[in-house]
Amino acid sequence: MASAPARRAVLRAAALVAAAPALTSLATGRAAAAPGAAPGTGAGAGPGVPAAWTLRPFRPEDVALRTGVFTAKRQLMLDYGRGYDVDRLLQVFRANAGLSTRGAVAPGGWEGLDGEAKGNLRGHFTGHFLTMLSQAHTGTGEKVYADRIRHMVGALDEVREALRHDPAVLSVPGRFGTAAENVRGSYRYVDLPDTVLGGAAAITLAARVKPTHDAAWTRILDFGDDTTRYLYLTARNGQGHPRFAITTSGAGGEQSLDGTAPLPLGEWSHVAVTIADGTGILYVNGAAVAKNTAMTLTPAALGTLRDHWLGRSHYSADPVFAGAFDEVGLWSRALTANQIAELQDHPAAESSAGAGDLAAYTFEETTGGTFADSSGHDRHATLRRTWGGPSHPGFLAAYPETQFITLESMTSGDYTVVWAPYYTAHKILRGLLDAHLATGDARALDLATGMCDWMYSRLSKLPRSTLQRMWGIFSSGEFGGIVEAICDLYAISGKPQHLALARLFDLDKLIDACAAGDDILDGLHANQHIPIFTGLVRLYDETREERYLTAAKNFWDMVVPTRMYGIGGTSNREFWGARGAIAKTLSDTTAETCCAYNMLKLSRMLFFHEQKPSYMDYYERALYNQVLGSKQDKADAEKPLVTYFIGLVPGHVRDYTPKAGTTCCEGTGMESATKYQDSVYFRRADGTALYVNLYSPSTLTWAEKGITVTQSTGYPAQQGSTLVIRGRTARFDLRLRVPAWATSGFRVTVNGKPVKGPWSPGGYASVSRTWRDGDTVRVLIPFRLRVEKALDDPGVQTLFHGPVNLVARDARTDFLTFGLYRNAALSGDLLPTLTPVPGKPLHYTLDGVEFAPFSEGTEEPTHAYFRRSEPTVVFGGHDSGIANPARDDGTTLLDAIWAAAPYRSKGALVQHVRSTVDAWVAAGLLGAADGRGVVAAAKKADYVS
Repeated sequence: MASAPARRAVLRAAALVAAAPALTSLATGRAAAAPGAAPGTGAGAGPGVPAAWTLRPFRPEDVALRTGVFTAKRQLMLDYGRGYDVDRLLQVFRANAGLSTRGAVAPGGWEGLDGEAKGNLRGHFTGHFLTMLSQAHTGTGEKVYADRIRHMVGALDEVREALRHDPAVLSVPGRFGTAAENVRGSYRYVDLPDTVLGGAAAITLAARVKPTHDAAWTRILDFGDDTTRYLYLTARNGQGHPRFAITTSGAGGEQSLDGTAPLPLGEWSHVAVTIADGTGILYVNGAAVAKNTAMTLTPAALGTLRDHWLGRSHYSADPVFAGAFDEVGLWSRALTANQIAELQDHPAAESSAGAGDLAAYTFEETTGGTFADSSGHDRHATLRRTWGGPSHPGFLAAYPETQFITLESMTSGDYTVVWAPYYTAHKILRGLLDAHLATGDARALDLATGMCDWMYSRLSKLPRSTLQRMWGIFSSGEFGGIVEAICDLYAISGKPQHLALARLFDLDKLIDACAAGDDILDGLHANQHIPIFTGLVRLYDETREERYLTAAKNFWDMVVPTRMYGIGGTSNREFWGARGAIAKTLSDTTAETCCAYNMLKLSRMLFFHEQKPSYMDYYERALYNQVLGSKQDKADAEKPLVTYFIGLVPGHVRDYTPKAGTTCCEGTGMESATKYQDSVYFRRADGTALYVNLYSPSTLTWAEKGITVTQSTGYPAQQGSTLVIRGRTARFDLRLRVPAWATSGFRVTVNGKPVKGPWSPGGYASVSRTWRDGDTVRVLIPFRLRVEKALDDPGVQTLFHGPVNLVARDARTDFLTFGLYRNAALSGDLLPTLTPVPGKPLHYTLDGVEFAPFSEGTEEPTHAYFRRSEPTVVFGGHDSGIANPARDDGTTLLDAIWAAAPYRSKGALVQHVRSTVDAWVAAGLLGAADGRGVVAAAKKADYVS
């Protein structure tokens, strides 16, 4: 049950300051640090807020988005979260626990047994979905999201409870009476006593089954010791037909019977085998379908066997039978064809054959895990899991614990065997913590606590060398942002073992290198490592160990800008290359969306510690470009429609439904689209300053000050914003971000009166005063069209108008070539070279090609980068016809001239052209006559100011 409203209010007021989407979600159940706890939190910092943070975020419900570029994208995700059948997400969890899946079908892709790597990552999407719902609830207050959270948490609680106990029968209607179902993904089988064959020289094996999946080699029964000595009856052989085989010398020595047609799925079939006097016959639904008169082996020839299983194979790669058993019988004689046919329509006990005299199971049980033998021999059977059961009562996953166990002995990655189990655990843990913070549901907190207790019980027993090896393994050893989530739980629990658990994930080689400023990122998987550093920041918060924070800061500088694409993304084919490798890494698999999500989290967390404007400049870049552009502008009830990769190769078309729509990037994409408001405003820890980091239409409620701040803007289509302060009189510094790209003209007025600058680009403009009800602040941020050059090839460039990356829409797959100086303004703004598209803000044309904001989630082929070419010297639309010379480093004469912009007048420009030309002539880069022609062209031209 959810905790009482008062308790919930305390939790949310204390914790949600940090728990906003994707950030630190810092939970705060304890009022003060527990005895023995690390110094990261305490009364002096406020409940649950790390004392190391010099800034504080606001709660998500304190910042309301108003109509703008974010609200339409958010609404699409809110509608998806409101309508998607969450029982589909729960299907894989319920199946793993052997519970009814309620007819739900798993989403597929990475969330299902038929997906990539056999679904070894299943369960991760459920965690993302819980976080998305939590953010949707705190951001909108709508009850529907809280109801969905509680439904999911309740189901996960039932799953964990089932996993804590021996498996129990899942009773379903049978052909006659009831039947026992093994849901696909439950890894359950029935274990018969070792005396069931009784050394019989003649035998009948019969089973009434309803298979629900068409996987080959799923066993109806398999009696044997290993893969050498056994007999089995499978529902489907390699051709999809029933097969019986018996051998004492492995697969090569099998004596077999093969059917001729598949057993239908979802229907009852009766399958039987008789062996007597050297003849074996296979029956399906009462009809003989195969006969072998040269069968020299009988159960007696096998001797006493170790295992007698229903639904499980001795070949470990074979899947467990998925479907239901209605009746299984074993007779110490070969039944006649008529008796077999009679079993088709009658229970054995009511037929002339009678119940099996060796063993007979009718599966009438509706509880427990034991199936009674009605043969009179008391050979009762037991329902078991192939993997036994969890090592700790806190275990919760959508698959067996075997992935975690196997990882401990791996030396290299293989995601078809083990695929990042601690990564998936992180997503589930994060989702549960967010669910608890959003709704106060104590069950979610208990589940999260149990997961961490279980992980500690596993990992604390391993040698440090084993842990270091595990965490260094590509893919299989990936653990995402689990350290951050564990630290957030520690902020609630105060349990020392939770902090100890977080430190067990230290990857010393990476931490030490980054702390020392040693760039070792080349060749590393990007998203496997970025979230490690959000965890390190939180570890610093809790331990004050400097190497954690230093490593995170240095790491950020290794990515931005040296491995950053213009849109803010990083990685190519999921990996990092060398520093500065941009143009040569452009492909259709650049900029994995998860990387941007995690770099935003890291930038935000670092900004809480040190107010470097570059962190928020990056935040704006990645948010307004890659993150917005990764979400398709289209409704869909079944998929979130978010990119995995964003290809930056010329002519790339974005794919918004990669791998059936359940990848990591769609998970983080769901989260991003429901937390757009989380970094618009921050406040100084002592309440003396309000930071406006993003110009986004929104309303902030600052309860401690008794004020609201309403920001009205069409940004980024509008070049500025208006903030109106209402409420009580309050004194604080209003700190307005001056973007690094806003190189001239940034202005601030309060109640119509200019505020004295100057303001430095890449900083914050501070307005200190006592604010009164109705005070109005206007910010003017003039945009310029500018280019950013690829670090490894200055001729490859990307175009920006203010914060907006403009991409060319064109189906050609070679670099487009453009010149931009032809109508450059005296300010240095290149925008006059482009032609605005009427009625379409931020759309322009150049040389017949349309440019549009990257943020628009369309399926148009785009060119994020183009090749710059300025072959001749052109001023104000006047082409001099003189070749534009270049230095050895690629800098052209026009580059050198316009680098000095802005110019206060045409005369100032001409004067600089003359001095630049003189220098180039003196250097032998330009002829004297051509130099005079360049100056003449500059004089002749007319310019936009």
